[in-house]
Amino acid sequence: MTVVGLPDAAVRESCDRVEAAVRNSGFEFPVEKITINLAPADIRKEGPAFDLPIALGIILATGQAAIDDVLDEVALVGELSLDGLLRPVSGVLPMSLGTRDDGRRAIIVPPANGNEAAVVDDFEVYTTETLYDCVRLLESGLLDEPVQVTSEELNLEAPPYEADFADVKAQENVKRALEIAAAGGHNCLMIGPPGAGKTMLARRLPSILPPMTLDEALEVTKLYSVKGLVPAGTALIRTRPFRHPHHTVSTAGLIGGGSMPQPGEVSLAHHGVLFLDELPEFPRSALEVLRQPLEDGDVTIARAQTSLTFPAGFQLVAAMNPCPCGFYTDPVRECTCSPAEIQRYRKQISGPLLDRIDIHIEVPRLTPDEVMQREPGEPSASVRQRVVVARERQHERFAGTPFHHNAEMNTKALREFCPLADEVEGLLRTAIEQFALSARAHDRIVKLARTIADLDGSEDIGVAHIAEAVQYRSLDRKLWG
Repeated sequence: MTVVGLPDAAVRESCDRVEAAVRNSGFEFPVEKITINLAPADIRKEGPAFDLPIALGIILATGQAAIDDVLDEVALVGELSLDGLLRPVSGVLPMSLGTRDDGRRAIIVPPANGNEAAVVDDFEVYTTETLYDCVRLLESGLLDEPVQVTSEELNLEAPPYEADFADVKAQENVKRALEIAAAGGHNCLMIGPPGAGKTMLARRLPSILPPMTLDEALEVTKLYSVKGLVPAGTALIRTRPFRHPHHTVSTAGLIGGGSMPQPGEVSLAHHGVLFLDELPEFPRSALEVLRQPLEDGDVTIARAQTSLTFPAGFQLVAAMNPCPCGFYTDPVRECTCSPAEIQRYRKQISGPLLDRIDIHIEVPRLTPDEVMQREPGEPSASVRQRVVVARERQHERFAGTPFHHNAEMNTKALREFCPLADEVEGLLRTAIEQFALSARAHDRIVKLARTIADLDGSEDIGVAHIAEAVQYRSLDRKLWG
């Protein structure tokens, strides 16, 4: 048995799986040369999803089943085990969407992929346990009931989050900064000594973000489906992603890559949060490739065989110590780093990357009284309500434009949606001169001020809004000079 049409190793290995599955399902396997042609021949075929259609093709070609009437309306996807059982495969959701858009009415998938495929509207999804059951289903003309997804599995209004802001003691200024970041989709950098709570705060940011829309949930689920990360039996990924790669991650792992490009961490964080802890410990080459997705919201990966663009509309939340030992700004413990070590440590983060991070916030050490505090803080649900109201203001403002929240505005949109009074412009001019801010930093201050005004319910950007926004841009000048 020969497979042609640019198959990868997994597809070529299907020959042995298919033969064993056909025999063990009660069908005869022909003792003659078989050629499987996967057309078109110029597109590389990957993965074990071709097992089921290859086996069915052999059964039909040898006259052991008569199901030609429905074949033009149905697609089949699935990996076969040696005993004929169907095993789950990756990428079922985008396959189902493509099948529907191609004009077919149904798809047959392994049981573990049923709910994922059934999310597609105006489309029938059937599951079968074995190759034998699949043949009998097709011979019956698809008389079984298609898979239905329950309303609970599609409920995006109350996704479960274990982490809650009520667990965080004190740090009210940092909570305020993260609330602003959530309301406007802004990137954030937290700087503070070890144990101040940076990671704890970052993990709770998704709990105050607005619920995902159905379109956003479909986009996220498609990306996770391609990577094979959708849990078995799950219809939709309902919570916003929180990706936390280790600082040893490669550039390809962070941005995506491979001979046949696959989405990386920036794409898996689409519509969610990408958290980079110990930011200066990441390879500088990996950090610099973040600049394009931070600006454009997508990433293009070019290879000799193909070039693919993956969505990467994430919020970057980063955390770092002020120096290698972590205690440069700590009022209790003395820093043991030399000036050269501190400078070398901070140079890992370039100025252009810092300019793309809207909020820079210092996370101080907790006092003994704050550590012993017993009363819970404000819960995430309360903060989330304010964030949702601010986002609704932005949706109304940006109706008919390609923007969804304030952080996405370009220079033209800033002039249209963020007019500044003379006294506000005067304060902003003073800040630019004092902190030697770049033009990009100016734009990001205005975006931040627009978000702060939205949280306050104000249509106009006031002096107080600009003043608070400037505070979130001064920390990099304090530490980087």
